[in-house]
Amino acid sequence: MIDEELYYRLALTAVPNVGTILGKTLFSYFGSAKEIFAATKKQLERVPNIGEITASAIMNFADFDWIAEEFAFAEKHQIQMIFYTDEHYPSRLKKHDQSPLFLYYKGTDCLNSNFTVGIVGTRDATDYGRRFTEKLVAELKPFGCTIISGLAYGIDIAAHKAAIKQGLPTIGVLGNGLKTIYPALHKSTAAKMIENGGLLTEYPKDELPDRNNFPERNRIVAALSDALIVVESGEGGGSMITVEYASEYKKPVFALPGPYDAKHSLGCNSLIKNGHAMMIDGANDIANYLKWVIGFDQAKAQTKLFDDLLPHELCIVQLLEQHKKLHIDQLASLLEMQSHTFTFTLLDLEMKSLVRSIPGKYYELC
Repeated sequence: MIDEELYYRLALTAVPNVGTILGKTLFSYFGSAKEIFAATKKQLERVPNIGEITASAIMNFADFDWIAEEFAFAEKHQIQMIFYTDEHYPSRLKKHDQSPLFLYYKGTDCLNSNFTVGIVGTRDATDYGRRFTEKLVAELKPFGCTIISGLAYGIDIAAHKAAIKQGLPTIGVLGNGLKTIYPALHKSTAAKMIENGGLLTEYPKDELPDRNNFPERNRIVAALSDALIVVESGEGGGSMITVEYASEYKKPVFALPGPYDAKHSLGCNSLIKNGHAMMIDGANDIANYLKWVIGFDQAKAQTKLFDDLLPHELCIVQLLEQHKKLHIDQLASLLEMQSHTFTFTLLDLEMKSLVRSIPGKYYELC
């Protein structure tokens, strides 16, 4: 049986001109995806930055056969369909403005692991790079760390295989829909990953691997990772794009140094030389920098977020603590805040996984 609200949430991702930011604004404003599609044109046009064309696109959306096909495929293949306000949405990804509205995931419950490390590198890996990858993952085992990569040839697949060998969960972020495993050579590894870890994508089932998708895929790898490790890379390519995202997201970057004349070490050596990455020779470099300890309590780390809230954010949190849940109109009436400030503050708190919307335009603490 199709979840009606989830049905409309997926439909929202298919409306022309509704990207991630506008989609989140709409959802925050109306409280549910179903209410967005039930809104009048006048109501839609009140939403900041929507405009007449996009409002009309929402009202005239009719491709519900596609939605039904996506649901049928997901049910048949045990794929989770995750909206950005859902409890299981990756909290590390949610905090970024360009986090996808919708994710497809096939695997076990490890999208919000205590510790995560992204491992990327050249597709044409050397024995040196593969050996280091295996060593690094083995050293990460005591932390129960989840290994994030992109299922590509070379260092990516070496990282996934090393995680499987060590019994660590590992997530492959794809640049295509889950109807296709790319590269096809990695199907058997992907099947093992689903047993402890999984496959994650923002793309619907029929989306084929496309060169334009992979930089977008790389932003998710960076966002999901507490630290990004580059093992062998030239001075350009996907690994360097992932480093750019990691730097933008304030994630620490580590790089494995190599011979000065080895083409697959030029990128790593340059990152270290220019101060864009720290040199790494083992897992202790990561653990010491991030102050990881075995037995870390993620719930306590989550509550620490309250210490960093702005005054107007704290007001909303305190009201929801007091009243358990509030209708969006009740919440707005209790706050002396301009409407656009209120809307975006509520959105920011959702992205920080501190509040969530529930049916009926109500909000509660996560």
